[in-house]
Order: sequence, then C-alpha cells, then structure tokens
Amino acid sequence: MFLNENFSITDYRYNEVKLYLFTFLFSIGNLALPLIVHYFGLGGPVFLPIYFFILIGSYKFGLKLGLMTAVITPIINHLATGMPNAAMIYPVFVKGIALALIAYAVAGRTRKISIQNLIIIILSYQAVGIIFEAFYFSSLSRAFSNFAVAYPGMLIQLVIGYLILRGLKDYGRETTAGNTQ
Repeated sequence: MFLNENFSITDYRYNEVKLYLFTFLFSIGNLALPLIVHYFGLGGPVFLPIYFFILIGSYKFGLKLGLMTAVITPIINHLATGMPNAAMIYPVFVKGIALALIAYAVAGRTRKISIQNLIIIILSYQAVGIIFEAFYFSSLSRAFSNFAVAYPGMLIQLVIGYLILRGLKDYGRETTAGNTQ
C-alpha cells in the first residue's frame, strides 16, 4: 500500500565515516532551511525548519545521527544567526532530542513508513515540547500557543517528510545479483 510501506533503517556505527558525513549534511540542511524560511519572511516557530532534518535523519539513518543533528543544529544556528534566540535554545534542544528518540523508536518498531507513523512522531515530540515549555516558561498557555502556531510546520513535516522518507526507503539495502535483501 502506498501509505504504509516496508522500510529499512540504515543505522551507522560510530566508526563509519558516513555517520559523520550525513550528520554534517543534515546539520547544514538544518542551518540552510531556517535561513531560507526567515529570508522569505516566514516564521521559524510556524514552519519548524530546525526539526525537519532531525525527523528524516533519525527515522532513516538512526538514533546516533538524529541525536547528533538535534544537538549540533541549534548550537550552529544560534552561533551563526542568533536563531533560535537564547530563551528558546533549551526548548529547541528538548524537542529535537525528543523527536530523534521518538522517530527512531517508531521506525525501529514498525519497520514501515506511513502517514500514521509520522503523525504519532510529530504529535509526540510536540507533546513533549508543550510539557517542557509549560514548566520552562511557567506558562501552559504559552506552550499551547507555540503548538497552535506551528501547525503549518507540522503539516510540512508530515507531507514532505513522508515523501522524502518514502524516496529513501530502500537506501542502504545491500543488493546481491539484482535481488534486494
């Protein structure tokens, strides 16, 4: 079925150069995407560009890549652009790490790429973010308003994330004599 397909995770080891190459590429993507969004006057809190490659990286390339991207990206972005601002650095870390953990867990458990899986992941990491922000900012209404504003970004993560992951579903599978293993 188009919306629920088998999926292989390519989980690189720490001694594999590809882990660091993909982490670098995904971190650069997470630097470029927020710059593009802000260049066109679109809000980062609305479109959630800093989380996009964490989702793709964790789901397809494993927990190590996802966590490294989740930690490196906010630091690079903050130092290079001032975004996220200092007050939002910790919520961005928490959401990014939650996203990496949840995406990897769902991908590993189901071994499928589906709209349902991505909905679970997106709503789960956002729920973690709401809880953290409610305590961090001492304001449940602020946490919920951040969630409410971000629905376009969640839809983009869902639709474009699904299409990219679907395109990558067979990347990294070994082939022998033309047969996919």
